[in-house]
Amino acid sequence: MLILQRLLTHEQDQLLRRERALLEDLRVHLTRIGATEQDLALLQQSRQQMEELFLLVVVGEFNAGKTAFLNALLGERLLAEGVTPTTSHIHILRYGEQFQQTSNSDDILLIQLPVEWLHDINLVDTPGTNAVVQRHQEITEEFIPRSDLVLFVTSADRPFSESERRFLEQIREWSKKIIIIVNKIDLIEDPTDRTKILDFVHENGRALLGADPQIFPVSARQALQAKQHTRTDGASLAQDPLWTQSHFGALEHFMLEQLDDAERLRLKLVNPLGIATKLIENYSQIIAGRLDLLKGDFQTLDTIEEQLQAYEADMRRDFAYQRSRVDNVLYEMAERGDKFFDNALQLTRIFELINSEKLRGEFDREVVADTSRQIEHHVSELIDWVVEKDYRQWQSVMEYLTRRANQHADHIVGRIDSDFEFNRQNLLASIGRNAQRVIDSYDREAESLKLAQEVQSAIYQTAAVEVGALGLGALLVALLQGIWLDVTGILGASALAALGLYVLPYRRGKVKIALREQVNELRQRLDTAITHQFESELQEGARRLREAIAPYTRFIRVEREKLEKLDSDLRAAKAEVTALLNTIGPGPT
Repeated sequence: MLILQRLLTHEQDQLLRRERALLEDLRVHLTRIGATEQDLALLQQSRQQMEELFLLVVVGEFNAGKTAFLNALLGERLLAEGVTPTTSHIHILRYGEQFQQTSNSDDILLIQLPVEWLHDINLVDTPGTNAVVQRHQEITEEFIPRSDLVLFVTSADRPFSESERRFLEQIREWSKKIIIIVNKIDLIEDPTDRTKILDFVHENGRALLGADPQIFPVSARQALQAKQHTRTDGASLAQDPLWTQSHFGALEHFMLEQLDDAERLRLKLVNPLGIATKLIENYSQIIAGRLDLLKGDFQTLDTIEEQLQAYEADMRRDFAYQRSRVDNVLYEMAERGDKFFDNALQLTRIFELINSEKLRGEFDREVVADTSRQIEHHVSELIDWVVEKDYRQWQSVMEYLTRRANQHADHIVGRIDSDFEFNRQNLLASIGRNAQRVIDSYDREAESLKLAQEVQSAIYQTAAVEVGALGLGALLVALLQGIWLDVTGILGASALAALGLYVLPYRRGKVKIALREQVNELRQRLDTAITHQFESELQEGARRLREAIAPYTRFIRVEREKLEKLDSDLRAAKAEVTALLNTIGPGPT
């Protein structure tokens, strides 16, 4: 801030403060999304560099003549040149009272030079970009985002090689201002060929950069020779034919005159916004990818929920059939009862009717028969059916969920160490493992026994508290006790005379109605008990399954809320970048 303070108007100072606030907010947003340490460091570095000198970076392939260009610009052969990649460090050129060279890291060499215009500019010479030495390209690419202006040097005898094109595209992504320098133009003697080369560079530069590039064709070799002649013979540089032939004057005018305090300040303000734009675009895509993945997760949960609802509907429909089998047993018993009383309550059997114990025995054998066994058998089959269906449903849902997890097992969203994807995959894997353990340990016999005990208990509690722990057969007899009271109450020896053609048929009809009523009551009680237990088990199975996937459900809901908030924050940051760029305005053309 202190270095720039003397250059800032009040409005520019406000712009600088807005940028600093924007970059800090962006750092917080990117931290929440799990941005890489490199990106966060780049953002922090951008904030710091707003307070430092203007940074001009020279890039190009190792044999394009970058160092020769810098020597010509400095007017002296201060940097080593060669046909091999001699620049293996980042060279940072700064002003100093005398020539001094120090290394402050493995990759950076600091050179101080008594060149006046370096008072306000840091000049950087980078290694080659065509990966002859891979580390050279890596450190060059690391340094590009830090620049305020990029001088891209290409050679006239092989302009815009494939590696140069790729590298320019990378620079373009950082929204840097790029000046293209076509060096070694003296090697192309034919003016027509020169024009063709410059047209080629212009067309490709416009295609790559999205705008007409600023191009300077120069001969760094001739320019340096001209400056050396001037120092030797004291002649005017403008009068030296080599200087004219080098076309270096236009470039030097741009560097020393057009790139004045105001323009350098403008680029200094624009540079962090380019970095912010790049990071916003990158992480907006990551957010979009994660939201898209979560959309699939929500569809998975919707499918599971739809499957559960369909399963419950199917179970209730099929349960009606299972339940009807118990009803049919009781209906058949009622039919046998009607026939029994039609046959038993006859005047011809009046003396047998007096023996109620004998009559009751016949009733047990002919009417009740094996009703209790059939009911217990059907209830047992119903229980096994519920348990098996529940197990199959659990297995089906978990297999579906596992397929969903495996579908994205190799799909990385954002970056390879993404916490989001790591947490999501671990969660799905954990649910899958737990589900498999449940399925593997699912003892259907034990579950059936447990459910049978619950059903039996429910039947006794609902239908026959008074008979305690008696079996279902005893329950049937107990429920029919009222019928026997009605029958035996009129069949004493003293009532024989009163029995006639009217009384006995009346009593027979009454007993048959009472039997029907008792059977219906028993059917309703059994139906209530079994249906209640079925619904309870159906809801409990669904609850267990939803509980098993609850961590997955919570995760994607929380992540979606977080990502939607971050997406909104990045959109707001992008709008602020646009507003700042509009306020700063374009530079001179």
